[in-house]
Amino acid sequence: MRAAMTRIRFRGAAVAAASVAMAVVLTACGGDGGSDEPEGKPEGSAPSASNQDSETPAPAEDDEGQVLASIKGKDGVEAVISSVKREAGGFVTVKGRVKNGSTQIWAAVGWQGIEQELVNNGASMAGATLVDQQGKKRYLILRDTDGRCLCTKFEGLTPGAEAPFFAQFPAPPQSTTEVDFQIPTMPTATIKISG
Repeated sequence: MRAAMTRIRFRGAAVAAASVAMAVVLTACGGDGGSDEPEGKPEGSAPSASNQDSETPAPAEDDEGQVLASIKGKDGVEAVISSVKREAGGFVTVKGRVKNGSTQIWAAVGWQGIEQELVNNGASMAGATLVDQQGKKRYLILRDTDGRCLCTKFEGLTPGAEAPFFAQFPAPPQSTTEVDFQIPTMPTATIKISG
């Protein structure tokens, strides 16, 4: 039985490695950027997992009290976006806070998205996307080499509690200054990129 489980795990690791290799090849072979296809990874290097731990919220900055957008979902859950910054490494970081205005524990159900690679992220922002309406592209959340999202993972939020969040995406072209921020189960918010 153990040998069978080891073979299954080895096959899963081999499939994951092949998928990553194929994604790198496809990214390297990308055209002039004029495609309408979704983009999941930026050209060039993504921020390393050592610089940005996917299980730890990004450090708070001076703009934490700012409100760029407020997204109210069902059952009193609200996401308040305080910062959307273009970073030097070719990615965009979205930061804010989630508030649980419901009467029960909130566990980010549905926010992790449906991509098979992100299933192991549990209660997280892994399903969030940025949409560049001008460039007609959707940017999926960045991942580390183990397939974990470069985003916040949530513990259950008790009623009335709030928690910070961050999510990182490939950066759209410099000419794009506004994007739609989408979280599964929540309405879309249009936000301006700074930096």
